[in-house]
Amino acid sequence: MARRERNTESYGSCSGFHALPEGCIANVLSLTSPKDACRLSSVSPMFNSAAGSDTVWERFLPSDYRDIISRSIDGADPFLSKKELYFHLCQVPILIDSGTKSFFLDKETGKKCFMLAARDLFIEGGDRPEYWEWISIAKSRFREVAKLNWIHRFEVRGKIKCSMLSSGTKYSAYIIYTCNSRFQGFYYEPAESLVGISGHDGQKRTVCFDPRGAMYNRTRYRRRHGSVPIDHNTEYPKLRADGWMEVELGEFLVEGEQDCNMEINLMHVEGGNCMKGIMIQGIEIRPKSG
Repeated sequence: MARRERNTESYGSCSGFHALPEGCIANVLSLTSPKDACRLSSVSPMFNSAAGSDTVWERFLPSDYRDIISRSIDGADPFLSKKELYFHLCQVPILIDSGTKSFFLDKETGKKCFMLAARDLFIEGGDRPEYWEWISIAKSRFREVAKLNWIHRFEVRGKIKCSMLSSGTKYSAYIIYTCNSRFQGFYYEPAESLVGISGHDGQKRTVCFDPRGAMYNRTRYRRRHGSVPIDHNTEYPKLRADGWMEVELGEFLVEGEQDCNMEINLMHVEGGNCMKGIMIQGIEIRPKSG
């Protein structure tokens, strides 16, 4: 008898939980995360309905998403629900600020992500057509990419306002590029990157652009120098799902509403080599994975 009463009490409490108004459940779900809300939508039809409500997904969208969308070239479909808008911004980056940047969301967290177009960067010799060409290619999200014909000094710099990013978030910066058949000059000496807040010491790294990776570079370096320095901090390129390559340049933490710029500097160590054959789409800034 006692067991039956306990079972009845247990069932009654569970039944009472599911009897809560949908708005109440939606408020609770809005305090979780996009990933948790999607998982909890399978609990019951009531949870599924609540998990798709604008109340939930308005909380997951950045507080300034309306302002960002207003800076878009094409805007966003006004008939999208907040959930549809969230996943649209996760899957389809939008071009903002006259096409000099793209904006999208990290799918799991809703944190803001940006890519600075090559035209929004300082590129050494970028205004000299004998060094760099500005061309259009179909797989780029921007109208133009920077194609390197040849140069002896390779330097790229970019910056973004910290206030544009999600506070309390650790970000990583990546250069997004691809190579053509004329790729050369980046084999032996690494490039150096520096990422940090304007006016402060930043994080330094060495990076390699060679898509053939660490093993190929070690072999070539050994043939040329007779030995290979041990450097566990060198970053090597990775192939992205969109067909481009990326190399991580550094990471930084955005704390609160910082009124400052995050600067990203990349310079190939001078070795007298003629460098050519890469095309730069931009620098992407997104939350540090993990």
